[in-house]
Amino acid sequence: MQNINTLRDLRLFKLDRKRILVVSCDSAGGVGPKPFDHVKVSGSVVGKFTARVALMEALSVGALPFCVTVALSVEPQPTGTQILNGIRSELRHASLTPPVTLQSSEKNFTVKQTGLGITVLSIASPQSLRMKRCKRGDAVMAIGTPHVGEDVVPGERNSSVSDTRDVRRLLKIPFVREIIPVGSQGILREAQILAKESGLKLSLNSEPSLNILKSAGPATVTLCAIPNSRSELLRTAIGKHVSAVGTLC
Repeated sequence: MQNINTLRDLRLFKLDRKRILVVSCDSAGGVGPKPFDHVKVSGSVVGKFTARVALMEALSVGALPFCVTVALSVEPQPTGTQILNGIRSELRHASLTPPVTLQSSEKNFTVKQTGLGITVLSIASPQSLRMKRCKRGDAVMAIGTPHVGEDVVPGERNSSVSDTRDVRRLLKIPFVREIIPVGSQGILREAQILAKESGLKLSLNSEPSLNILKSAGPATVTLCAIPNSRSELLRTAIGKHVSAVGTLC
């Protein structure tokens, strides 16, 4: 297997002429229904959003998930089952046929704080791989607004966060060159990665309408690079809050 270098939160391996293995992952700790959790949500919610991050990373580069592994640092019942239900819910939300799921949970000790890790294995072809396609003059656009912690669930209710469906919509728009989800390191870092991987630099708007340094938590913002002239068409196609971040030069 040949490793394909990337600055993204992914690992890519060329299997042969037609197949690239894409490995993405995410973890969560201290978020859930346990006594010592800092953010109180159901097991289903933490499973859904943790799966969403890893799925969005894979989908954004044009890969198709075929296997999900789940490391549960909680007991099988009831929390483990609730988390798995949330993961399956997110797969349905993304219109993905539920991949084979491999799971493990804590069966020896009583757990008082929720923790889990999710890995998604996906396959892409060299032709479908959405990387290093940005061009000079492209606009970097943000779908959604940064949310983290207790703000995430209300943000989803009012459609102010991005999700897997947004990524799948973007993949179908011919003028969208690249897509990258934004997590805990904020919009600026991911926009700089888009630029750097295509040998370009990011010129920020003089007054960005979003906090480009704030954590976007579980991928509550998705960035895309498009020709500058297509900004209004993107807003119409997505139907969510879309902001201009900067220009690639």
